Amino acid sequence: MTPRDTTRGPEVRSPAALRAVGAVVTAAVALGALTGCSFFGKNDKTTVVSALKAKPGDCLVAPKAITAEVTDVTVVPCTQPHQQEVYALAAYPLPAGTEKTAAYPGEAVLKAFADGACLGAFSGYVGSDYRDSSLFFTYLLPSARGWQAGDDRDVTCVITTTGSTRTSSVKGSKL
Repeated sequence: MTPRDTTRGPEVRSPAALRAVGAVVTAAVALGALTGCSFFGKNDKTTVVSALKAKPGDCLVAPKAITAEVTDVTVVPCTQPHQQEVYALAAYPLPAGTEKTAAYPGEAVLKAFADGACLGAFSGYVGSDYRDSSLFFTYLLPSARGWQAGDDRDVTCVITTTGSTRTSSVKGSKL
């Protein structure tokens, strides 16, 4: 899956601020792929899973390095320190009968779809409008390779704190 960042709602931000937020969000998403299972010690419940297996409610440890393609994410109980939480899976709409044969729509089309789908799912999960929230969202896009293999068609919507650590879920938090 390809990580992609987005900025907050319609408020105006300077290009430098947008680049800074974008860099932090992209780094936070990409880091989950490289975090080891021993990050929290021997008694943790840290699990590294395929990015394709991440589901709403999974809390994620942010990766430590930026990668072009995220294949694995580190899932922890939401009571353990984490920076991200999966809040929605959005299936890219395909014409009936083309689910297995549809051509990769391209990154720009998937980004536009993800922006709308993840924004639309935000308030239902967090309990507050995105424009009123202190949280940000980002997403993992299907990769061209995964799309062609037929196993990567969903956008994974991820709430991020842009670096600060949480020890609880943001579901229903109204943050």
